[in-house]
Amino acid sequence: MATQSKIEWTDRTWNPTVGCTKISQGCKNCYALVMAERLKAMGVEAYRMGFRLRLLEERLNEPLERKKPTIYFVNSMSDLFHEKIPEAYLDRVFEVIAATPQHQYQILTKRAERMAKYFESRNAPSNAWLGVSVENRKQGVPRIDSLRRVPASIRFLSCEPLLEDLGEIDLTDIHWVIVGGESGAKARPMDASWANSIREQCENQGAAFFFKQWGGWGADGKKRSKSANGRLLEGRTWDQMPAGFNLTA
Repeated sequence: MATQSKIEWTDRTWNPTVGCTKISQGCKNCYALVMAERLKAMGVEAYRMGFRLRLLEERLNEPLERKKPTIYFVNSMSDLFHEKIPEAYLDRVFEVIAATPQHQYQILTKRAERMAKYFESRNAPSNAWLGVSVENRKQGVPRIDSLRRVPASIRFLSCEPLLEDLGEIDLTDIHWVIVGGESGAKARPMDASWANSIREQCENQGAAFFFKQWGGWGADGKKRSKSANGRLLEGRTWDQMPAGFNLTA
C-alpha cells in the first residue's frame, strides 16, 4: 500500500511491485532486502515470498484514490525496470501516472538501458521524474548517458550510497542530484570531498542539489547511528528540489 515516507526527498511511497535482484556494488547492502525479510517474518502478505519479485496489481490504483497533490517515490522496495517486469505491466503503471496529473512520481532505476529502450517508443508522462542510481564511476556513471536519452520533464540522479569520488560528471539535461552515505550495520564510509565535489558541479552546471544523509559514518570518519551523524554538509542542510516543486505532505 502507499504510505507516508520517512525518505527526506519525497512525500509517500507507492510499490506496485516488490522484490528485486542485485546487479551492482550499490546493491551489496540493500536496505529493501533487509526490510522485505523483516516484513515476511511479520506475516505481511506482500512479502510472503521475501524479496522475490512480485507484481501487486491490487496496488495499481492507489494513487487514483488520493486527491491531495503528492510526490510519490515509485517502487522504494523494487526496481520498476527490472528485466522480469513485463512491458505491459509498465504500461499500466504509467497509465495510472498519466491519469493523476495532480501527483508527481519519482522513479529511480539501476536498469538505465532498459528504461531508455522502453521510452524509445513511448512518451513519458510530464509528471514522471525519471532517475538513475550513480554509486560509483564504473557502474553508475554510464547510466547518466542512458538517462539523457529519456524524454522526461525531470531527470535526476541518486548518488546513494556514494561509494567513491565520481570525478568530473556531465550534468547536461540533469535537473536534480541527491547525494547520501550508506546506512545500516555494514555501511561503507563516504568522504566529505566526494559529496562536495558533486555539490560544486551541481552549482556550476545548474542542477538542484539535495544532501540526504551521512548514513552510518560521519563527516569526521567515525561510525555511529545515522541520526547522530545527521544531514549537515559544510555546516548546513541542502534541500534543493527541481525548480517549482516542494514537498507537500
